[in-house]
Amino acid sequence: MTYTLITGASGGIGLALARQLAAQKHNLILVARNAEKLTQLSQQLQADYGVRVEGIAANLARPEAAQHIYRETQQHHWDVDLLVNNAGVGSGGEFVSLSLQSELELLQLNTASLVALTHLFLQPMQERRSGTIINVASMTAFMPVPYMATYAASKAFVRSFTEALTQECQPHGIDVLLFAPGLTKTNFNEAAGINNEKAAGLNSDYTTAPAQTPEEVAEELIHAWRAKKPVHIAGRRNRLGARLLACLPNAMIARYVARTYQQKLAHH
Repeated sequence: MTYTLITGASGGIGLALARQLAAQKHNLILVARNAEKLTQLSQQLQADYGVRVEGIAANLARPEAAQHIYRETQQHHWDVDLLVNNAGVGSGGEFVSLSLQSELELLQLNTASLVALTHLFLQPMQERRSGTIINVASMTAFMPVPYMATYAASKAFVRSFTEALTQECQPHGIDVLLFAPGLTKTNFNEAAGINNEKAAGLNSDYTTAPAQTPEEVAEELIHAWRAKKPVHIAGRRNRLGARLLACLPNAMIARYVARTYQQKLAHH
């Protein structure tokens, strides 16, 4: 039996995506840290949509998590034909003042675990000559972001890695999508520790900055996947923004973001 595996599935974009795919009769494997939440969610989706929903509790900020997830799918003979690397975490503030341990865990979650899961699930996909990998990046993948330095760099990695992988996978009949949402109304700011004046400084305050809902973003992701797009930026405003960013030197963007942040925090 084939499944769609979604990481970071217990909230935000991952949860919206799980609901929409279950409604479209996809069997799901949901990955998140909270085992209790996963069990409840799996039961709810199975009851609502009549599909198979499995849960794997794992913390992708730990190096061994990807192997654990892959082993679980192998043991149960769950064939993953669509892998959505959606799990991610942010951080904000002056780099030197942030916890080093947290920044390293961010890199493990956003980049190393994504690479590990992609590598592990790509091999059986290549043998079958079919499958899709969707890596969720961010608008920050297109620019350096002072005061979100590690997070933006991790998403730039995801972008470069995914764009390269798209070409490698083409001869094997495997589709790869780089999906980049902009500001989305999730618990991202809270988890990143920027649901305060930092959000205003970074123009990511949900109350003032334009943001999409997780449902809107999930819908765009599914549409881009079905259209076999290699890259998709969610939201018309964000697509326009990415075009403008491509015309500007990184140093200019970084200087502007830093000055805006410094000025806004000086007024708080």
